[in-house]
Amino acid sequence: MYINIKGELIDLSRPLVMGILNLTPDSFFRGSRKQTEQEIIDRVHQIKEERADIIDVGGYSSRPNAKYVSAEEEIERLEYGLRILFREFPEAIVSVDTFRSGIARHCVEKFGVALINDISAGELDEKMFDTVADLKIPYIAMHMKGSPQTMMQYAGYEHLMKEIFLYFSNKINLLHQKGVNNIILDPGFGFSKNTDQNYYLMKVLKEFRIFELPILVGVSRKTMIREVLDCSAEEALNGTSVLNTIALMKGASILRVHDVKEAVECVKIYNKMKEASHAF
Repeated sequence: MYINIKGELIDLSRPLVMGILNLTPDSFFRGSRKQTEQEIIDRVHQIKEERADIIDVGGYSSRPNAKYVSAEEEIERLEYGLRILFREFPEAIVSVDTFRSGIARHCVEKFGVALINDISAGELDEKMFDTVADLKIPYIAMHMKGSPQTMMQYAGYEHLMKEIFLYFSNKINLLHQKGVNNIILDPGFGFSKNTDQNYYLMKVLKEFRIFELPILVGVSRKTMIREVLDCSAEEALNGTSVLNTIALMKGASILRVHDVKEAVECVKIYNKMKEASHAF
């Protein structure tokens, strides 16, 4: 399985690690909030030194009940962070976490951002699919109902997997009609899903192989870990590594994480297990 990033085919037989750069003051994990120039520089260097494949930059917190952020404020945050990021690492592969098509276009055309990561899969901006088709870049489509402010009101499902599969089937069909084939699916752990639903989703993650598309998993330090372990976000690293390893074993192609070093180690151990000889 491959994705085409800026004309280069990236082989996903070795799963990738996406390091998070949050430019928001209210992300749920306090340690991930980077706003001053020096904080951003330090975080970007850390992500690269710990060998992330992609840097995911966000200017709008999507945690449950997140405050609304105007398009003007979101683009101001992203402009500030991306300018610093590309000054430090001009060749970095960067995705922007936004559901707004205008912001997606601006970041790609002005800064050369390589991917768009949309938590709403076009639900919050009807122009998004046309935009990514025009930009000809990989597109991460996530499953969510509602918005960050309302999503936990929509955690009721008659049949969780049936609804998610129908959602993705429709999205993939629409994207293909517009000529978008470089699609990555994100099941949306924690988005309009409660803890039990999240663990069921992880349990059956292999079923997403039916789409024959890369799967991105983002569980880093989330509530589904904190509730089970009765811990804070700051204490949820070990639980994150456990779930990241399970996700890899169930077919995840990309891990989106706060803690790059630990995720890279999960991938290394998983790859070693895959390569283990049957000769013994």
